[in-house]
Parts: sequence; C-alpha cells; structure tokens
Amino acid sequence: MTEILLILLTSIVLAFPLGLYLARVMRGGPMRGDALFGWIEKPLYRLLGVNPARGMSWRGYVGAFLLSNVVIAVLVQAVFMTQAWLPFNPDQIPNLRWDTALHTMVSFLTNTNQQHYSGQAQLSYFAQMTAITGLQVVTPMMGLALVVATLRALFSARPEDVPADQAALLSADRRVDVGNYYADVVRACVRFMLPLCLLWAVLLTSQGVPATLAGGPQATPIDAAAGMETQKIPLGPVAAMVAAKQLGTNGGGWYGPNSAMPLENPTPLSNALELIGILLIPIAVIFMLGAFTGRKRLAGLVFGCMLAMSSVSIAATVWLEGHSATAASPLLMEGKEVRFGADGTGLWAAVTTQVSNGSVNGMHDSLSPLAGAVPMVNMLVNAIWGGIGCGLQQFIVYLLLGVFLAGLMTGRTPELFGRKLETPQVRLLALLVLLQPITILGFTALTLAIPSITGTSNPGFHGISQVFYEYTSAFANNGSGFEGLGDATVWWNLSCTLVLLLGRYPVLVIPLIVAAQLAAKRRAPESAGTLQIETPTFALTLIALIVILTVLQFMPALVLGPVADHLSLTLH
Repeated sequence: MTEILLILLTSIVLAFPLGLYLARVMRGGPMRGDALFGWIEKPLYRLLGVNPARGMSWRGYVGAFLLSNVVIAVLVQAVFMTQAWLPFNPDQIPNLRWDTALHTMVSFLTNTNQQHYSGQAQLSYFAQMTAITGLQVVTPMMGLALVVATLRALFSARPEDVPADQAALLSADRRVDVGNYYADVVRACVRFMLPLCLLWAVLLTSQGVPATLAGGPQATPIDAAAGMETQKIPLGPVAAMVAAKQLGTNGGGWYGPNSAMPLENPTPLSNALELIGILLIPIAVIFMLGAFTGRKRLAGLVFGCMLAMSSVSIAATVWLEGHSATAASPLLMEGKEVRFGADGTGLWAAVTTQVSNGSVNGMHDSLSPLAGAVPMVNMLVNAIWGGIGCGLQQFIVYLLLGVFLAGLMTGRTPELFGRKLETPQVRLLALLVLLQPITILGFTALTLAIPSITGTSNPGFHGISQVFYEYTSAFANNGSGFEGLGDATVWWNLSCTLVLLLGRYPVLVIPLIVAAQLAAKRRAPESAGTLQIETPTFALTLIALIVILTVLQFMPALVLGPVADHLSLTLH
C-alpha cells in the first residue's frame, strides 16, 4: 500500500509543474528555450511548407490532422513490408505479412500499440526505432494537439472579434481560430515529449534496460532438457522505446511479454519509473487545462472526478487480484507476475487501463476474473486520466452530455460557458455514445458466432472475456489484451484495424467540431439560473452519468464474461 501511495503522489507532484510548462508550450508565445529549440523547429516548418503563426478553422485543422496521418501511414507500412532489406537488421528478420503489417501500422498510428506480433522476433531494429518508436513520440502529441484546439474553441475563440468586413465573407465555423495544427504538434514534440523521453531513457538504462545496436549474444541454456544447445538473447535500443511507450501512453513492448520481461523491466525502481511514466503526462494535461484556459476550478473538477474514479479502480483491482476468493486459484497461475507481487500486478493493470497505455507487467489473461473485469471497465470509461489529449477529449464529451441532461432536469436550455447546447451538437454527441456499444458488442457477437475465427484458448466464459477484452482494448486505443487469444490471424488483424480507426478519429474530431460550433455562437450573460458546473454536485452527477453510459450498458457482456467466470471458479 505504501508503494502504491508513493507512486501516485510522486506522479501528481511531478505532473503539476510539467502541466504548467506544457501550457506555455501550447500557447505558442515566446519562451526561454526559443534559441535552443528554434533551430530544430524552423527547418521542420520549412520542410512542411507551413507558417506556424497562421491559424486554422476546425476544418483546416482536422484536414491537416488527417493528411498527416495518411502520409505517415504510407511511410510506416512501407517500412514494415520492406524491413528485411533495410539497415539495422542484425538478426535477419523477414518482412511482416501484409495483414500483420496493416494492423501494426494502424495500431501505432492510432496511439494504441495493440500487438499481434512479438517485437523481438518479428521486427528489425530499424522498424522498431523508426516506425514504432517514431510513432510513439508523434501520435500522442497529435492527440494533445486536437484537445488543445478544442480548448481554444471553447474558451478563446470569439466570433464577435472578427471584423465585420471579414465576417460577411466567412461562415460561422470559419471565424473560429483553433490554432495551427503543425505548430502544435512540432512544438509539443520538440519542446516537451523528446526531452522527457531522453531523460526517462537514461534513467531506464541505468537500471539495466538494454540500449544497443549490436546483435544479441548467444547463451547456453542451463536446462539441457529444453533441447537447445544455444539460445540467442534479443537486445536492441530497448530503453528509448520503453521510455516513449510509457510516457506517450502508448503501451506495446520491444519484447512479446512486454514489461513482464526482465530485460524490459529489470528492477523495482524501473517498475516504479515506468508506472510513474504512464501516469505523468495524462495528469499533467489536466493541470495544463487550468493554466491554459485560466479556469482553475474547471481543472479541479476534472482532476477530482478522475482521481476519485482512479482510486476506486486501483483499490478494487489490487484487492480482487490479491485477496478475492479466486485470487490464489491454481488455474490462474500461468502468466502470474511473481517478481513484483499481486499488489504490483494489480496496480499496473489498473493504471495501464485507466490511461490508454496497455503495457503489462503480468498477463491480464491470468488475473482473477473480477480483477480482469476492472481493466475492462476502465477502458469502457476511457477517461480515467485517459490517453494524452484523448482522455480529456473524452471527458469533454461526458461534460457536454452532463450539461445537456442537467439542463433538461432543471427545465432550462442547456448551455456551457454561456453558449447554448442545441440539436446539432447533441446529435454529434449521441453518435459518439452509440458508436462504442455498436462497434464493441457487434464485433464481439460476430466473432463468437463463428468458432473458426474466434481463436480463444478457453471455450467457456473466459473465452467470452478474451474476445470482449480485445475489441474493448482496440476501441479504447489501449492495446492490452487477454493473451490467451490467438489473434495473429487475418480476421483479427482486419477486424481490429477497423475498430482501432473507429475508436480513434471520431472521438478526437467530433468534440472539436462541437466546440467550434459552440464558439461560433454569441455568449449569453450569466444569471442566477445559469448552471454552475464547477461544483461537487455536478461532479457527482458527471460520475453517475459516466457509470450509466459505460458500466450499465455493457453489464450483460460483463456478466457473461468475468462475473460468470468468477462464479464457475468459485464453484469449482
């Protein structure tokens, strides 16, 4: 318990000044580091052919976001399909199969890092360093850029500030300046993400995480009964990738077993560093919210709601994994973490799914059934800290829905920050609410209905959990999985690719559209009847709404999966 509290407290303490710094970076004003970072940023702007000082409408911003994703997708797919002929391939690893390459490309492009491959055996050093680690740096900053643009629309843009002669020529949404996409991503990468990754990589290297371009050594197995005269130990520039995967809420791993592998997570200190890395930036984004918008009470509301949900999630997972009726069942021992203990596994499982990270230090497939249910709920909520930018963007969706319902209950037209929430905005929010259950439950039902494509290692209730977890993880852009699932097939690669796309782009883009529509409206003056959202009462209302929209609508799937699994083990 002391370790858990210390990790959480350290993460919050470090995140506060980091959030203030991040707010300054994303404002785009002059900074002390301009002389240092300018010589990196200016050539990048020239290469991209953009003027970083020129603002964009939401249409231009979203267009730039999608265009950059398409260009990166083509380049990364090419790397995966040609890695056998590219440099830095000392282990002579062949090219990826086309469907595995497609799924891997989309997985890392969407900041999910869901892996249907084993990194040390199927990717070259070059592919790991460029296509994998490169995306782990850039894609989280893309999510951050989208949420910053949304905040600009909600709090900064004023259509009444546009000169009358220009306003006549522009539609309402084009009068709203949400910033420059390329400037937001470049500044966040160069001034924030890369320096932090460098620091974390050095700290992890000091704990024994490999950082080399040399091929791995040959070792003689101690157990001759294994039938191997020698065994090759896979190495590589692992520390840089692990730093980026944890800090960028990416997940994945250089090695197939992920952070359960001693080479990727060798010591208790490296375990703590990686856990802090998972939480650090998502919490910093909440502190950035207050400094960036000037609404510290709003940041307090968001932080309080997320911390409350996080605390309940961690407590439940740790207790269920270490002390529940099925925690010590021999049937669950395969894949159990033994180096850091049940509490360490429970903490990591909770944190990695509260954040859209997905890395593991023990196999989630071997968690006690109810402990495995908590990560599912975390991913269904997808806003307990959440991914970088994505978590706050999802929370804004819940916030808008909460304002809408509160307005209906009080008999007033729903409005947020003086702007009315009307039919077009509610329709877009309803689309997001419906998209999650239709996608996850639809693909789960279809996969379970055709046994030849299911690939589960358990025919009973646990098999349902394996399938449901995989699609939930893909939609939440989390990437963790119940690894008893045989997911390295064409069906799983293609179906998860579609779910990854549906879980990433609508959730990032639609809140920006809604915010731009609200920003284009005239601000109404506050009165005694104006809904005050920065209060404990509204926070409780918001948490209740989140529980209803996530837990209750998926309750049948949770009962058929982990709850029934728990009951069957108890009876056994």
